[in-house]
Amino acid sequence: MTDAQIAAIGAYTPRLRIVAEEFEDAWGSFNAAGVKQKAVPEADEDALTMGVEAAERALDVAGYSGADVCHLAFATTSPPMAEEDLSARLANVLGVPDSVTTRTMTGSTRVGAQALSGALDAGPWGEKIALVIISDCPKGAPDSDVEHAAGAGSAALVVDGNGPGKVLDRTSHVDTYPGTRFRTGGDDKITGLGVTQYDREAFTTTLGGAVDKLDDSLEDVDAAAVQSPDGKLPYRATAALGIDAETIAAAETVSSLGDTGAASVFIGAATAFTQDTERLLVAAYGSGAGANAILLEGPVPVESALDGETELSYAEYLRRRGEITSDEPEGGGAYVSVPSWRRTIDQRHRLVAGRCSACGALNFPADGACQQCNERSVSFEAIELPGTGTVEAVTTIAQGGAPPEFVEQQSKSGPFVSAVVALDGPRGKETVSVASQVLNGDTKVDIGTAVDATVRRIYSQEDVIRYGFKMQVSETRR
Repeated sequence: MTDAQIAAIGAYTPRLRIVAEEFEDAWGSFNAAGVKQKAVPEADEDALTMGVEAAERALDVAGYSGADVCHLAFATTSPPMAEEDLSARLANVLGVPDSVTTRTMTGSTRVGAQALSGALDAGPWGEKIALVIISDCPKGAPDSDVEHAAGAGSAALVVDGNGPGKVLDRTSHVDTYPGTRFRTGGDDKITGLGVTQYDREAFTTTLGGAVDKLDDSLEDVDAAAVQSPDGKLPYRATAALGIDAETIAAAETVSSLGDTGAASVFIGAATAFTQDTERLLVAAYGSGAGANAILLEGPVPVESALDGETELSYAEYLRRRGEITSDEPEGGGAYVSVPSWRRTIDQRHRLVAGRCSACGALNFPADGACQQCNERSVSFEAIELPGTGTVEAVTTIAQGGAPPEFVEQQSKSGPFVSAVVALDGPRGKETVSVASQVLNGDTKVDIGTAVDATVRRIYSQEDVIRYGFKMQVSETRR
């Protein structure tokens, strides 16, 4: 059907978790069948930042960089901005050329499969690749089935002409079933009519219609990554899909991560391929209703970060969701206009420093006189730093101590670590010092702690989200 193949998959979920018992204690019941715990985004995480995490892992394990990407697709049902092409920000963060073909898709939990199909049709490939990023953090009313199940996570797939993962067949199918799951204009919460038999019929009929169109037999399928709004509905589709429950369980992630929306089937695919799966069915479903079936043959290299570190109470969970927190105080913080922010966006997104033409010292930011030789009439050579560093000084910012623009974050996440970090340069021992928040989880941050750069939400001003680098305690250099 196509000469395009899957070179690698990256997957990511936030480190925060909440278990079902917390909901039971708060509401008297937990209305997400089969979900034992779920992933929760930190206050400075959203679909874009999680997508970056998955994309960097996929590119790394495939042996590519952002410069190799000629087709970039971003799929989500929970975009951080209702109207703005976020693929432009993704391209800048990942170092993708500005000539890239971009596609942003939203509105259905099957948009990831649709984006992948579009990428598979985007060849010929040559030395270039396609990058498909699927990221989601659905949200419902606090007492709803949707909210009880709602998790968070992302996946990214690298598509090229010679990857080890073969696309054996792919199909799609639509059937009219309005009202099963929807979000009205101007609302950030998903709802549905809650007609159980109707919802089940829509799910099984539409998925079955897509699978029936596959030319290849499913007899040799080792695992099936099936759309998972909860831990029960996928198993209702075994007859329609022509597979057994064990095949679905081999790619199941909803019990430990919750409903990860559009990313659900691809996080499942990543999980299955790490367990030596050879042949995989991807069965993506979106309300309305539509479905995509994709048959893959491995092996497919995977790099994932799906483990949780920190367990939240229900009150802490509500804080992260913004249900019981305050916004930025009246008067706001230090004003930085969007044009001014834009001029430093390469520094904030990719740690682009400058090398002084007079003395060769690194400067960050590269602006004005050289920080080393104080020469004013110099030019700066753009140098992208590797994103590793060491803490030189550290403090903790608690309630009442945060700058106004960070009050909302502090209200949701609690005290945060602020540090001066010596960022490594490209020449080994040279460093340049910057101030940064440090994401530490449960790890104590001291002078000498090794840290790595990541991209998170910094704050919003004039309703425009400002993304930039923060540091996090290194997993590999502790």
